[in-house]
Amino acid sequence: MKTTQPIESEVKHEWFLIDATDKPAGRLAVEVCRLLRGRGKPDYTPHIDMGDFVVVINSAKIGLSGNSKEEKKVYAKYTGYQSGYFETSAATMRQKNPGYILWHAVRGMLPKNHLSRQLLKRLKLYPGAEHPHAAQNPKVIG
Repeated sequence: MKTTQPIESEVKHEWFLIDATDKPAGRLAVEVCRLLRGRGKPDYTPHIDMGDFVVVINSAKIGLSGNSKEEKKVYAKYTGYQSGYFETSAATMRQKNPGYILWHAVRGMLPKNHLSRQLLKRLKLYPGAEHPHAAQNPKVIG
């Protein structure tokens, strides 16, 4: 028996479509990360980009688990300057940038390396139901 190693240039990247309406952010982020990394493929290799493209529609309607996370969950940012620390609640972030809640959750679940920054470019987030990727014929996932 021979062990085969997948070649990065021969990997087929598929397209998937996910509707985020009323789904918990963390549970959806796990599914998105699995697709982005290609963990479900039989020839998965951690150091090779095996992942697929993921289009998430209705990202503005994503749910947060818990009763009062909309007001209590805080996204922190530090500019590097003195007095440059800012905190933003999830409700405010949903109004400013609706896709950030899911993007932040997915980014936190990927490994912290060059490959993960490459994978994040394959995540396409849209706040509404329309998306410009109909020509790629994405497969709809529950």
